[in-house]
Amino acid sequence: MTTPLRRQPRGAARRDAIVEAAAALVVEAGPSTLTHRTIAQRADVPLAATTYYFASLDDLVGAAGTRLAERWAVHADAVLAAVTAEVTADLTAEVTADLTAEVTAGATAGVAEVLGRPGSVAAVLSLERRCAVLVDAVLPAGGPLAVRGHYEHLVSAGRDDTLAGAYAAGRAGLDEAVTQIVDLLDIPVGPEIVVAVVDGAAVSALSEGGDVRVHAELLLRRTLLALQPAVAGA
Repeated sequence: MTTPLRRQPRGAARRDAIVEAAAALVVEAGPSTLTHRTIAQRADVPLAATTYYFASLDDLVGAAGTRLAERWAVHADAVLAAVTAEVTADLTAEVTADLTAEVTAGATAGVAEVLGRPGSVAAVLSLERRCAVLVDAVLPAGGPLAVRGHYEHLVSAGRDDTLAGAYAAGRAGLDEAVTQIVDLLDIPVGPEIVVAVVDGAAVSALSEGGDVRVHAELLLRRTLLALQPAVAGA
């Protein structure tokens, strides 16, 4: 039985550099600017390397799209981890007295059960803070330039079927993280609503030279306030 050859670390690193270069070019200049030559120059690899690791330019564009989509999910997961720690710390301090009383009375409720009670998150996190967390999860990591580059390329991504397909497939990771944040923060809307409001607000703010984060938080807050009294802590 023939043992399959393992890709050497150097080869894996070169392939990764090519994908990173393609992803950076997609964000900075748009998918229409991608060629084997521009990607090779950006990655500082021989032109032949791009065709060695990828059968076609579409394959390379797809890999770049997958990498970018994975980044969105990783960023959202980091926001989820941070707000979970924040909420847990605040609520643990808030309910310590209640837990002590319950245990003294013979109750078996634990910290996790108390933290999961309806309205408990609203007691320690204002609606403004919860909206800020959701906006942070949907927007890309980085400052204003990163946000602008993200949405400029995102709007044009639909012109490239390969890139659009990679984004559609990779969106599940972002949606899952946003869903968990929405559930944690007692927000009664699905992740698709949150993402749509934030994305729409971002494009609107960018087209008018406004502050994306401020505008997105404002519109999301107004959307949730319209759902009163469903939104706890509004």
